[in-house]
Amino acid sequence: MSISGPGIQRPLAAVVALALATAACSAPPTPGASGPAGSRAEGSGPASAGEAVTLNVIDVAGNLQLTQSMIDAFVAANPDRVAKVNYDKAPSPELASRIQAQQGGNNLQTDLVLTGTDALSAGIELDLWEELAPMYEERAGTTLEEILLEPANNMQALAEGFGVVITYYPSGPLLEYDPEQVSEPPTTPEALLEWAKANPGKFMYARPANSGPGRTFLQGLPYLLGDKDPMDPEKGWDKTWAYLEELGQYIEYYPTGTGQTMTELGQGTRAMIASTTGWDINPRALGTVPKEAQVAFFDDFTWVSDAHYFVVPKGVDEAKRDVLLDLLAWIHQPQENAKAYDAGYFYPGPAVKGAELSMAPEDSQAIIEEFGRPEYDQVIADNPVVVPLGAAPLVKAFEIWDERIGGDQIKEF
Repeated sequence: MSISGPGIQRPLAAVVALALATAACSAPPTPGASGPAGSRAEGSGPASAGEAVTLNVIDVAGNLQLTQSMIDAFVAANPDRVAKVNYDKAPSPELASRIQAQQGGNNLQTDLVLTGTDALSAGIELDLWEELAPMYEERAGTTLEEILLEPANNMQALAEGFGVVITYYPSGPLLEYDPEQVSEPPTTPEALLEWAKANPGKFMYARPANSGPGRTFLQGLPYLLGDKDPMDPEKGWDKTWAYLEELGQYIEYYPTGTGQTMTELGQGTRAMIASTTGWDINPRALGTVPKEAQVAFFDDFTWVSDAHYFVVPKGVDEAKRDVLLDLLAWIHQPQENAKAYDAGYFYPGPAVKGAELSMAPEDSQAIIEEFGRPEYDQVIADNPVVVPLGAAPLVKAFEIWDERIGGDQIKEF
């Protein structure tokens, strides 16, 4: 979620450090959320045995676009167990300090977090999350390896047991471009650099700590450039950091969210941006980006996958945790998880075995038919897929990027 108003974003390292002492500002509540931001949420106190609970859910990854219909269906099917769900959204870098402050003040207002690897990693570093996966496997009577698709299960390993994968996609890195401005798109990092040099200000990617495509572009470069160790941003990315410093000379600024890059591509302000499969399909379906926009694949590239996680903060009372475990099992049903095809936002989207496009709602199937790209399935099959960085190295990569590459060129929207 982007923040309105221009300005400079505090580097991630400062945000994480601040979490140890103070609370970050809360984001405005979304429609349907009760009470002012930062106040004690309705139903946040302990639930009595047998009493229908109110769940307070915060999304820092855009995951509700994929899963809110699944959650709402669970609530409709279990009115005796769930009285209400309050939905909220916040920028990912603010989450850790927000949860830390609630836990430190013995005033936990959040029962469920929906997050990508970024806030998941920051929370693992600060010991904020319940070790959910073992509890869930015991409850389900099976293993996540049996439930999840193989690449989604590879993403599950990154959670270290502190979250459970609910949606997945191979991500990128891809280049999305306006064919009226780009006649011959680059297919190597070197060609991209030459193009950016010849067209200053026309290429853009968002701050990696706030953006899936920005994060994927960052993590895909070590494979493309032949860096020493793609999993060690501190000691193994010499070529990547040098490349990004040079590329940055031709980038006007870095927005705090992917949506702004799409808006500027659609307006013609930028001719080419970093993208992913879902960020290619969904904004074209929504009309933010013209349907005619195209994608370019790097030669011999490696997919860096991405996922969203179901995460429970430490301190959630037992009655709510019991409901949350059953909600997670509900989301993992193939017929429910197939709703993650959505409008192509996280294409493909489903994380569990057996969740086929034919199970998705008809409007989702129609969107994928019209705005999807048939070549994606083949390119996914033809190129290796790797997991992104783990918790500690991902936080370190964000810190280095903020310090060396774009920390003084970030604008909030």
